[in-house]
Amino acid sequence: MDHLTAAWIDGVAVSSSATFDVLNPATGEVVAPAADADRATIDQAIDVASRAFEEWRSVPAVDRAEQIRQWADLLDAKAEELAAIATAESGKLFREARGEVGAGTAALRWAADMAVKPQRTDLPAPSETRQHFTASQPVGVVACITPWNFPIAAVLVKVGAAIAAGCTVVVKPSEETPFVALAIAQLSAEAGLPPGVVNVVPTSTPAEFGNAIAESKTVRAVSFTGSTRVGKLLYEQCAGTMKRLSLELGGNAPFIVFADADIDRAVDDAVNARFYNNGQICVGANRFFIHEDVYDEFSQGLAARVRELQPGDGTDERSDVGPLINRRAKDHFTSLLNNAVDAGAEVLAGCIDKDPESLFVQPTVLGNVNPEMDVYTKEIFGPMACLYSFGDSDDAVALANDTDAGLAAYAYSEDHAFLADVGAQLEAGVVGLNTTQIFASDLPFGGTKESGFGREHGEDCLDEFLETKSFSVEMGRKSE
Repeated sequence: MDHLTAAWIDGVAVSSSATFDVLNPATGEVVAPAADADRATIDQAIDVASRAFEEWRSVPAVDRAEQIRQWADLLDAKAEELAAIATAESGKLFREARGEVGAGTAALRWAADMAVKPQRTDLPAPSETRQHFTASQPVGVVACITPWNFPIAAVLVKVGAAIAAGCTVVVKPSEETPFVALAIAQLSAEAGLPPGVVNVVPTSTPAEFGNAIAESKTVRAVSFTGSTRVGKLLYEQCAGTMKRLSLELGGNAPFIVFADADIDRAVDDAVNARFYNNGQICVGANRFFIHEDVYDEFSQGLAARVRELQPGDGTDERSDVGPLINRRAKDHFTSLLNNAVDAGAEVLAGCIDKDPESLFVQPTVLGNVNPEMDVYTKEIFGPMACLYSFGDSDDAVALANDTDAGLAAYAYSEDHAFLADVGAQLEAGVVGLNTTQIFASDLPFGGTKESGFGREHGEDCLDEFLETKSFSVEMGRKSE
């Protein structure tokens, strides 16, 4: 597998005279210069996808599914190489990147399974001579805009569902992590997917891509994962051409620990919920609401665990967390941390910036945080756990829901009936009760409120890329 740096359009690499550097956040070194697609290149990719759609939509679903499974098999065979690329450009731990390949190929195989489900539903006949039924058909060209924090899985879950439905795609990966998306596209061709079904255009100016797809009448659907601000902008831009949108936006997940919770399990899960991928995850627990009766036990246990976490290069097996993605992310993290400490938050672990010039930060736990601090309303997207104490369970749920975001939520209690009631009250698209394992092929994933709309995974994952057409057929008069 060659290391691609050019756009991938119509099954071939398309170079550009303009490039932008992709940096390794762990070292600050240039991974490679990436081709910087301009408007003409983006439009070319859309046109190619449109032409490929006319043939791909006609391929029988069982054949589409088989080609997608072959792609998944090839990706698994190349997992080490893909993980190495993702680690170099995102800074994430190699073992996490390796696991991400598996999650992505599982999503591909799930989409292939869903592709062969019947797309026609026969309805009760209104009369002896009339037939009613519905049939689902692919919407057309889909634009997939993917984030840097999961540059493998986010591409595969979107592209897999779209092409399984019979659509073709134009992918814009994050400018921070374009190379693994290009490698994935190259492997789609090696697996036998027809040219033009999967196209990838890296660009240093995401707004140019957004304008192109918003104005295009050829692009009929957009699947976006990213910030709430950009998601809202896309929502406005795409209104003019009435595109179908699926938006997975920012989060501000609560993590509630009630007085009767299993504290050891809650602490273990808190480490995963906040510090996996160095806290750069949209479903990461942002606000930890801990019952006053167990606050000391939980806070001390979590702080002890977090003090053991070692930042380091993702290629080093001894590393527990990698760097933040870029200088802007570190400045955001530092600003939130300083604001909380200046306002009276207690530093229980971390808070030591050993090298201000690097993008590594010490995993941190803050106690006695209150809703007046910036960390209460802003997504942290970094390795910092903020602890709030509560006494009344109803107050905890109200605080948990006191946010415009509604992506994920977590709660812990040994009273399962009570916990189920809490889960019903939490305003989030995905809820983990006594667990943070909220991703599975059969579980629909998506947000509520300003965390977006639309669902990935689940039995209806293809629905975002299908139109339902209704048919009424008169069969002729029944002979006497």
